[in-house]
Amino acid sequence: MTSHIEVIGNQVIVQLNGSIYVEEATAIREQLLEYIEQGHVNFVINLGSVDYIDSSGLGVLVAIQKRALQKNGKVVIRDLRGLVRELFELTRLTSVFEIEG
Repeated sequence: MTSHIEVIGNQVIVQLNGSIYVEEATAIREQLLEYIEQGHVNFVINLGSVDYIDSSGLGVLVAIQKRALQKNGKVVIRDLRGLVRELFELTRLTSVFEIEG
């Protein structure tokens, strides 16, 4: 799993690639929490290049969403595809997050 994170305007743009398991989820959580601590609360997370995400990865996204909402921000999930889209639909996370594409 690789990631690229940049701040554009008031949004933190997160591009994730590959598979996301416990180890990767922990690293992503730590990185994104640092942005929240710095005052950033709006995230766009692109999952178009992610081929698998396990429950710990989904949990991290939910945790970041919760923190962002507490600070009047939000998390937008962009470019859901294939198995990852199916997992979001099965777990009803499509109703928790704003989904684009």
